[in-house]
Amino acid sequence: MKRSSVSHLNSGVARALEVIGEWWTPLIIRAVFLGHNRYDEIQSELGIARNVLSDRLNSLVGAGVLVRVQYSERPRRFEYQLTDMGKDLSGTLVMLKAWGDKWLSGDAQTPQLTHSNCGAPVRPLVWCEACSAPVLNEELKPAANPLLTGSQSSNSLDSAHSSNSVGSSESL
Repeated sequence: MKRSSVSHLNSGVARALEVIGEWWTPLIIRAVFLGHNRYDEIQSELGIARNVLSDRLNSLVGAGVLVRVQYSERPRRFEYQLTDMGKDLSGTLVMLKAWGDKWLSGDAQTPQLTHSNCGAPVRPLVWCEACSAPVLNEELKPAANPLLTGSQSSNSLDSAHSSNSVGSSESL
């Protein structure tokens, strides 16, 4: 079944989901992050059907998230490496893992991520680009959109969730 596009939405989340929104795709990216770069390694790690894996890898290469790099002439073999665009997904995957661990893991223990320099556990954090302070959920608000005026613009994420105005989904 072909899924509907959400590209008509003026949203970074919608644009990202166009590329990584299919449920196997973040797991494939995670596998490559973990060093499973070859087709058989990814397939073995995930237990994904080969036709689905081939399709998702081709999509990720086409979108610029992964690149195919030849590692053997005979037989001709390729591995997949993250591009800069793909590497930028690391924070997203860390946040998604933390959310899944907190809300959906129950008693299951998943391996913790640690900082390679000091060995301490890693915790995802949203921070302010200007003052480097951590930003709490209730402190987030969308920036004003110069294309919208007056009541079309929203001032907080709460209003973005509860409003049906034209500007309500502009920031996420």
